[in-house]
Order: sequence, then C-alpha cells, then structure tokens
Amino acid sequence: MNVPIILAGGVGSRLGADRPKQFIEILGKPILVYTIEIFQNHPEIDAIEVVCVESHIDYLKELVKQYNLTKVKWIVAGGKEFQNSLMNGIDNLKGTLDDDDIVLVQYGASPCTTDDVISDALRVCEIKGNSSPAMSSLFLLGSNDGDKSLNWIDRDKVIIHNTPQCFKFGYITQLYDEAVEKGLLDKVEPHTTSLMYLMNREIYLSKGNQTNIKITTKDDLDLFTGYVLMKQMKESDTNQ
Repeated sequence: MNVPIILAGGVGSRLGADRPKQFIEILGKPILVYTIEIFQNHPEIDAIEVVCVESHIDYLKELVKQYNLTKVKWIVAGGKEFQNSLMNGIDNLKGTLDDDDIVLVQYGASPCTTDDVISDALRVCEIKGNSSPAMSSLFLLGSNDGDKSLNWIDRDKVIIHNTPQCFKFGYITQLYDEAVEKGLLDKVEPHTTSLMYLMNREIYLSKGNQTNIKITTKDDLDLFTGYVLMKQMKESDTNQ
C-alpha cells in the first residue's frame, strides 16, 4: 500500500489568520482539501491518513464528506510539534501497514504537489527505502552574517528538500523508535530529513519542481490563488 500521512496538526501562527492556515479558503475551498485531492486523484495512492489539529477534526470530517474524499481512511489528532504529529500518524498505522508498505509525509499546506513528483518519490522509495523530492536553488546563495553577507555559496552543492518525503513503513518506524530511545527529537529542526542527517542516514533524492510551494506567508496565499486560477483556465480551454 501507498499511504500519505498528511500533516495538518499546526496552527500556522506566522500567517496571522483567524484559523489554522490549512483551513484558510482559497476560491471557496480550504487549502487542506486541495492537498488531499492531489492524493485522492492519484492512481498510485491506496488510502490517506490526515493528522489534524484537534480543534478542527469534526470540521475535517465534514469536509471529507462534502468533497467525497473517499480515500481518507484515518483522521488522527496532531501533537505539540511536527515530530509528535508525525509519530501519532505512524503509531496509528501500526498493525495496519506492513514493513514494505510506503508512507508519504506531506504537509497539509503544500497544495501544489504534482503527480509526477509523487510518482517519482514512490519509485525511488521502492528501490532505496526512502526518498525526498529535491531541487537545486534557482537563486544566488550567500552566507548570512548579520546585516551583511561575506561568503558566496555554490548553489550546485546545495539542495532544497520538499514534500512528499517517502519511507518504507518499517524504515520510518525504526527511525523514530531509535530517535526516541536516544533522545534526539529535540536536538534538530522539526523535520524527518533533519533527523536523518543527525543520525547519519542517507537520503535518496527524487524529482522536485519549483511550483511545489508550502504556504507560510500571505504572499504564498496570493501565489496559490494564481496557481488555482491558472489550472482552472487550462481545464476550461481543454474542455472547449
């Protein structure tokens, strides 16, 4: 089975909205629904789990019915931080998934992920045991030295990780069991990839693209609105 764990357990305080950012509506539809629909419509996805901020679980259940999101099989309460939410999602799937099944860790506020990014992440994970969509920086890079930059950074030596990161289920359960046992979760930035770097694990790279943004700021909301309108225009042209 291929099962995305869609993380929607945060409150998105940096955006300053009156609700968790994944529930902000763009053209009448919550961002989280756009994200879920990507996987609902992908032929290689068998079922979906959503880890949801606890205050919005009932609302999410209503959205699942309203938008006929039939692949959503589990809704789990989020935790205090990213790692806690992901572990809640993993724990809920224990006894359901086999070690060779694949989970895809997807941010609920990343509604622009494309089918080819998902398919390539699954392909690499099937071979290597894990994968992370990645791409080189399109911008010039330099060091951050207070109010100035003193050193140029070769962008060909840097990659940008993105979502969905994929893992064989046996691999990610072992990874987090070891991390908890060694007390590592509070020693790194709250991402699975940063934990893997700390634990000297190899991260295998799959296809990424520039449009796969995570909504964090108000500018990102405008970008996503334009993205949705562009897709609607293309679909309209195709159907004419």
